[in-house]
Amino acid sequence: MVLTRLKARLQSFFLFLARPLVRLSVKPNTISLIGFGLALLSSLCYWLWSANPAMPFLAVFFLLVSGLCDALDGAIARARSMASPFGGFLDSVLDRYADALVLLGVVYGGLCGFLEGGLAIVGSLLVSYCRARAEVEGVKMESIGLAERAERILLLALFSLLGIYRRVFIRYGVVLLAVLTHLTVIHRAFYVSRRMTCSSSVSGRPSSPPQP
Repeated sequence: MVLTRLKARLQSFFLFLARPLVRLSVKPNTISLIGFGLALLSSLCYWLWSANPAMPFLAVFFLLVSGLCDALDGAIARARSMASPFGGFLDSVLDRYADALVLLGVVYGGLCGFLEGGLAIVGSLLVSYCRARAEVEGVKMESIGLAERAERILLLALFSLLGIYRRVFIRYGVVLLAVLTHLTVIHRAFYVSRRMTCSSSVSGRPSSPPQP
């Protein structure tokens, strides 16, 4: 939530970083794909965490640059007036795959258990699904909740850096991620309920029935 607001205030900075890419006519979807590729590399480095002393640093580096690409693709789309429904759809789908793959890398690298890893994956996916489903109903969800994607990336990166010295910190980070994501889902559910109840009261009509 806090980082999302900060991201909004730093749009000019992201646009500045995007200018060289705009001059090179780089498409926003290309940056989305590069970000996904970097997340995949991060996942592999987490999986091979103990294979080489460089792997932990590379895992964090690729994770953070992947997150930067997530901001740059939107900046490029705005700068080149190339924002499109399909571009937003592709970016969202790739982000969900990236989130799941990175956490799977953590799990299969033996850095956390399957239970907390699985809960963190489910929670991360549900945070994004709640926003998408709510916005279909006309309820804006940006900055609602504690664990949007920017927060999740930085949280995992921070605990991964601590995990270079003591691996157990990564497990603590994944547990915290699991807790925060599910709290965010609950928060968003209550928020949507309040907003839709208020809208229904104002319009005098019942809210639309839930869809499967």
